[in-house]
Amino acid sequence: MSVAGEASFRESVDLMFKRATALMDLSPGLEEKIRVCNSTYTVRFGVRLRGKIETFTGYRSVHSEHMEPVKGGIRYSLGVNQEEVEALAALMTYKCALVDTPFGGSKGGLCIDPRQWDEHELEQITRRFAYELIKRDLIHPAQNVPAPDMGTGEREMAWIADQYARMNTTDINAKACVTGKPPHAGGIQGRVEATGRGVQYALREFFRYREDREAARLTGDLDGKRVIVQGLGNVGYHAAKFLSEEDGVRVIAVIERDGAIVDEKGINIEELRQHMNRTGGLAGFPKERHLPEGAAVLEMECDILIPAALEGVINLGNAALIKAPLIIEAANGPVTFGADEILRKKGTLIIPDMYANAGGVTVSYFEWVKNLSHIRFGRMQRRAEEARSRLLVEELERLSSDQGLGWTMSQDFKQKFLQGSDELALVRSGLDDTMRTAYQAMREVWHGRTDVNDLRVAAYIVAIDRVAKTYRSKGL
Repeated sequence: MSVAGEASFRESVDLMFKRATALMDLSPGLEEKIRVCNSTYTVRFGVRLRGKIETFTGYRSVHSEHMEPVKGGIRYSLGVNQEEVEALAALMTYKCALVDTPFGGSKGGLCIDPRQWDEHELEQITRRFAYELIKRDLIHPAQNVPAPDMGTGEREMAWIADQYARMNTTDINAKACVTGKPPHAGGIQGRVEATGRGVQYALREFFRYREDREAARLTGDLDGKRVIVQGLGNVGYHAAKFLSEEDGVRVIAVIERDGAIVDEKGINIEELRQHMNRTGGLAGFPKERHLPEGAAVLEMECDILIPAALEGVINLGNAALIKAPLIIEAANGPVTFGADEILRKKGTLIIPDMYANAGGVTVSYFEWVKNLSHIRFGRMQRRAEEARSRLLVEELERLSSDQGLGWTMSQDFKQKFLQGSDELALVRSGLDDTMRTAYQAMREVWHGRTDVNDLRVAAYIVAIDRVAKTYRSKGL
């Protein structure tokens, strides 16, 4: 998706890193240690499929081991290559540091189109890829913990977890070797929605501050804001669904690989998703207008643009034409370094990817902790919370009756107040707290320093500073 003269994804990450470190007091040696990728393992393996041996190429890159285990998803895509995986691993390091999860950065990928293979074949391929990584400790609860990414999901993570358990029969923490598993296989409630939910919480936190809204030339709250979503995969779908159903935004366009759906009145995201599940694309969706050229819709007027698919969709070729005053990067690296320069000069405000899509790794952290503790969240305290709340309600109602006050609590309030926190409620609470705290750390740098003019540089400064402190504590 890049154009002539454009920095590659890996180069864009390095250039953004250097833009931040130019404003920091790091020794050249420590700066270089933080920037470079520690190691990348390339594996080529064969699987007998459809009567012949098919050879596949996969990668697992470890960017930084300042904290262990390292964390990062595995993506299945024909576009997977070493440079992309290393760039994503670097972003994982900074992302984990920014949201204060105790992981280093890693990433994996398999060069494959998952749509070309049936479920049984995909399982064979996934298990063999996992085997190659597991035997080198590149999947391990204490060293390297993957998660889903583009082209993978709960199903693939369950296969990987089972493969690890088969190869490590006495490891009591085997389920913690990977996150993003189905709840019935050691996963956690709220993980599938986590990245999209994190985008929602990020926007809510941004809109709490009048000064920040004004920097993006926006007023009021999220209600009624016109939104364009590029990519209706797991992240884009959940972000669009939650924002439209719970915050009142109007999704006026959705862009996918086969074009775009545009409707100024607002698109019903759930109906569109169901249509895509049935047909595999946007074409033929009733009521709205289908445009075959989706890329041009990025340049439509709107309040918030949410690129939620591939890297580099906003580049030197279209950055000057982008009209959205606020971009929130739900995908990894959707804005290239060159485009970022153009957009900042135009006054476009960007909520950066390392913060905006950190919901996934945050809830993955909760899942990892759950697997290590061997108990689901809420199991021990939920009913105790309900019992305490019930005591309070009953005492207030007794006092009201004794004193003749005549007031009663509404049934809806009582039901909500008496309900103890289950796992999903606790996960959402923890994610909300994480996104708010991380934004406040970025905001403090953004508004507190005269030499920092945007949130991306602020995010990098916060993250790099935390990584540097960890390395210094190790004696580097």
